[in-house]
Amino acid sequence: MYKHFLIPTDGSEPSEAAVDAALKLAAETGAKVLALNIQMPFVPPAFAEMPIAAPFTDAEYEKAVMQASERVLASVKARADALHVSCKTLTKLDTSVWETIIDVADDEACDLIFMASHGRKGLAALILGSETQKVLTHSGVPVLVHRRPQDAD
Repeated sequence: MYKHFLIPTDGSEPSEAAVDAALKLAAETGAKVLALNIQMPFVPPAFAEMPIAAPFTDAEYEKAVMQASERVLASVKARADALHVSCKTLTKLDTSVWETIIDVADDEACDLIFMASHGRKGLAALILGSETQKVLTHSGVPVLVHRRPQDAD
């Protein structure tokens, strides 16, 4: 049985539903969890050479995204604590979500990635891509994909 779940979460509704399901499974099986939130680093605009005043500095941006991440992860930690599930949290700044998920799973010796499917279909899925699909395709760690009942057809 799996004993160390990686739970990537962005705080969205589908992601939060996956967190709840993962924590319930962890409580039932005695697994520990690592909740991961990935934020995009500050990337200067392509026209950065132009004398345009940025609305914020790199440091202000990083502080804001770290605070947002802390809010998302604090919620996961509180729910894990309520279920008596051992939970650590981690924030990463990276532009490649799927690669970061796989790297963290490997680096932290997680034996299951438990993540949400956001349920995009058709052109939206094609244009926006699917981080979940990329993790499924490239991960050497088993992946459990959670879909909310209203997302299933």
